[in-house]
Amino acid sequence: MSILNVEHVSHGFGGRTIFEDASFRLLKGEHVALVGANGEGKSTFLAMITGQLTPDEGKIEWANRVTVGYLDQHAALQPGQTIREVLRTAFDDMYKLEAEMLACYDKMGEASPEEMDRMMADVGDIQSILEANSFYSLDARIEEVAGGLGLRDIGLEKRVDELSGGQRTKVLLTKLLLQNPMILILDEPTNYLDVEHIHWLRTYLENYENAFILVSHDVPFLNAVTNVIYHVENTHITRYTGDYEKFQEMYAIKRRQEDAAYERQQQEIKRTEDFIQRNKARVATRGMANSRQKRLDKMEVLEKRQEKPKPHFQFREARTPGRFVIDAKRLVLGYDTALTNPVDIQLERGRKIALRGVNGLGKTTLLKTLLGIIPPISGKIELGDFVEPGYFEQESAKGNDHTAIEDVWEEYPGMSNYEIRAALAACGLTNEHITSKMMVLSGGEAAKVRLCKVMQKPVNLLVLDEPTNHLDVEAKKELKRALKEYKGTILLVSHEPEFYEDWVDAVWNIESWTTKIV
Repeated sequence: MSILNVEHVSHGFGGRTIFEDASFRLLKGEHVALVGANGEGKSTFLAMITGQLTPDEGKIEWANRVTVGYLDQHAALQPGQTIREVLRTAFDDMYKLEAEMLACYDKMGEASPEEMDRMMADVGDIQSILEANSFYSLDARIEEVAGGLGLRDIGLEKRVDELSGGQRTKVLLTKLLLQNPMILILDEPTNYLDVEHIHWLRTYLENYENAFILVSHDVPFLNAVTNVIYHVENTHITRYTGDYEKFQEMYAIKRRQEDAAYERQQQEIKRTEDFIQRNKARVATRGMANSRQKRLDKMEVLEKRQEKPKPHFQFREARTPGRFVIDAKRLVLGYDTALTNPVDIQLERGRKIALRGVNGLGKTTLLKTLLGIIPPISGKIELGDFVEPGYFEQESAKGNDHTAIEDVWEEYPGMSNYEIRAALAACGLTNEHITSKMMVLSGGEAAKVRLCKVMQKPVNLLVLDEPTNHLDVEAKKELKRALKEYKGTILLVSHEPEFYEDWVDAVWNIESWTTKIV
């Protein structure tokens, strides 16, 4: 049974064609991954099927009475509410039914016999609906799902405006799962989750009985939860059955077949043109030459497959610093109140360290405090002699009205237009990306711009806050290679152990906040 049909959809933005005659279908029970390089239009596709965008051409049809839940990577929460209050809004419809039922009870004392019969029937119907949806055990369901995604550890009475970005994503995801829609649409759900909660979500989706559509660049996660892959490339969408590894095998075969067909046709065209050229002037063979020319004119010429620009990341190394690049004593992190107990940190030159720990413990706060961007509650931090840090922030600044080239230029005004363009192109960005405003770039494209800025100056301490968020598979591979080759010191926050496990020297689990000395 088809739940969603997308037929011959075309859509463009700012003179750029994003989709052209693209089609897609979602069948009952399918666990679909939408994959493709950064900027190919995956989030745009999700916005179209959820009604946030209207395609220029084509048709999008959902089956009747289908409920759809959408986790948007840019969704927001209403300030002032507690986590529990937000999660309870997942059941607003049932609370409204309960209020309607209680109102009926209040009116029964003054009702006529006919009205009483009608209200009793209404109350019975509402009661059946509430019981069928386990209304009287909603708090237990909230506790169960909130516990699975780590919200109970934060505290369900905490206000949402006090949460970190990762914690807010957990709240939105928990609310969506509690709503239990018939179809889930998830855009990069693992970006702000910890390793333990990614595992919980993976188990949940593996056992999910209904269909879902997932955008993610987390290959192990995709392999675990999906059985259909739709590949978005060059304005088209292609369907593959199987997990991500099976898709890669089939895609490689398809590419070889397309390349071989193109080469065969080019050879045939060359032979035909050569025959025409040699025979069109001879009376005896002019007819054959004309015949082949007509056949050549009617031939549907295959286009050479366009290779996407591949990023090349290279971090410039500054002079060798002193033995210890960071020395922190009795460091207490926080803003208005302390997040941690006193912590001692010594980071030795040349070490590559990954930080892990559940969201909200202060990983980003730790990085910003060590770099002097925010002050500690108490304690002392010293950077070693000749330390030149480079910092990659987890997210772009909100409302950035600069183009990509202007964003780099603002930080490096001494660079020429050509130098900035060349630097951005080396990161896999096209001229179209370079001249687009940061706010309209995809998450992966914006991340490449931020990486580009870090790479323009010599550094001997790289501080990276979730650099793989939003990056496509090829970009992550290239970033991993560049970090392995970098000779300086690295302090990395990442929720993807498979990204760093084979090249870091140590992993600090900061959940206990005991003294860490390297």
